[in-house]
Amino acid sequence: MQTPRQTTRFEHPLNEKVRIYLRLEYLLLQMNHTSESEDPWQYQLFFRALFDVLDILDQIQVKSELAKDLDKLQSQLKLWLDVDGVDQSAVLSLLDQMASIHHNLITAPRLGQILREDRFLAGIKQRFSLPGGSCCFDLPSLHHWLHLSQDGKQADMAYWFDQLKPMAQAIHLWLRVTRESGHFKPQIARNGFFQHDAENASLLRLQICPSYGVYPMISGHRSRFAIRFMPFDEAQNTTNHPVNEKIEFTLAIC
Repeated sequence: MQTPRQTTRFEHPLNEKVRIYLRLEYLLLQMNHTSESEDPWQYQLFFRALFDVLDILDQIQVKSELAKDLDKLQSQLKLWLDVDGVDQSAVLSLLDQMASIHHNLITAPRLGQILREDRFLAGIKQRFSLPGGSCCFDLPSLHHWLHLSQDGKQADMAYWFDQLKPMAQAIHLWLRVTRESGHFKPQIARNGFFQHDAENASLLRLQICPSYGVYPMISGHRSRFAIRFMPFDEAQNTTNHPVNEKIEFTLAIC
């Protein structure tokens, strides 16, 4: 079976910790992308993503969990140094990078604390939870900030993002190594259903051709998971690839 040329990729966490990491990665990517835009409407997305990150950090002890996961990853990678045929220079380089990121994480102050104490951010955060609460009459301070120079705004956003950089680097590295631990293999779902053992995995990655007109609903945990492909539009014409026939996709268990 050949992998479709055009694919849509889905990811699904198999435990709550990875679920949090993926959400934080998603929000940090939003912040990074919108901070480079000159469109004033994009700044709304930047602040919403920033405040969502702070809300997660208020609920979850992300720093300690990340530090533990990087420790475990370092221990696992060191075992590869004794395996014949392994590129030891690449492993050593990754270990050095991991040690640096781990050090920056554990020596950083409480994640997001400087952002919580920022008077400007504290003054606008509560209004962002209200529908339409970021209008100029609700937040004149934000309206003023939006009319500062582009260089000034980007300097502010770079400073705010830097306060989260130790966490961002740690999450990026951990997820990158986790993703690379699994390889995409061809699979077939019959009658729109597929299930398999997870073998203590943390993350599922799935690729499927969008021409099927379906999306995966995934449920599972570290020992077993199931995938049910659902039609995006119940009324669409599915004569070419009906859900009740076989669906070809690729899957990586990480």
